[in-house]
Amino acid sequence: MKAFYLFFMMILMTTCAQEKKKTSRNESVSEVIPGKKPEADQFKIKKKAEEALKYCTSKNFNTDFCILIDMSLHSGIKRFFVWDFKNKCISKKYLVGHGCGSNSWSKDDSRDRPEFSNEEGSHLSSLRKYKLQGRGYSEWGINIKYLMHGLEETNDNALERFIVFHSWDLMSDEETFPKGSPEGWGCPTISNNAMKEIDPVIQNSKKPVLMWIYN
Repeated sequence: MKAFYLFFMMILMTTCAQEKKKTSRNESVSEVIPGKKPEADQFKIKKKAEEALKYCTSKNFNTDFCILIDMSLHSGIKRFFVWDFKNKCISKKYLVGHGCGSNSWSKDDSRDRPEFSNEEGSHLSSLRKYKLQGRGYSEWGINIKYLMHGLEETNDNALERFIVFHSWDLMSDEETFPKGSPEGWGCPTISNNAMKEIDPVIQNSKKPVLMWIYN
């Protein structure tokens, strides 16, 4: 199992090196222009990653990698980031869906203006830090889910609300901007292929993995 985990970490490190070549050290979010695809703010991601490492170290979480999700970004661009703590860069990035709220399920009505809630029945995603621990069967996607233990007042109802991390057949591998990703009932959802990539890494982690959803 250890060798399997190390193999996938090597894949992430290789991808991380490739991403570093694409991104300048001081790159930040582009000016918002109507109709132009927005870009992730690299400085913001790095600051979150620095805070995440301190948290993971203090709480005995995995300090090889964490998951950062920037919900301030349009849902049609990749905003789910696997952050490599060792190499200090994004090793993988994917599309991720959010909750539809009062909008239509599986549509993209709130693609650039999601709302958030910790209330049962809101059908909205919840912000802040989660502990990913507990792998089980999902009726969605490739039938894998991870329990999301909400660690703050903004998300401590996640388990009671059945908010879990899973894949969904409707999620795309490629960016869909200006269209958004399909919206569910609050779970962060990624594509089936994305879950096939990230699942072995989470599954073989000896320590809990941090997922931090922010805007």
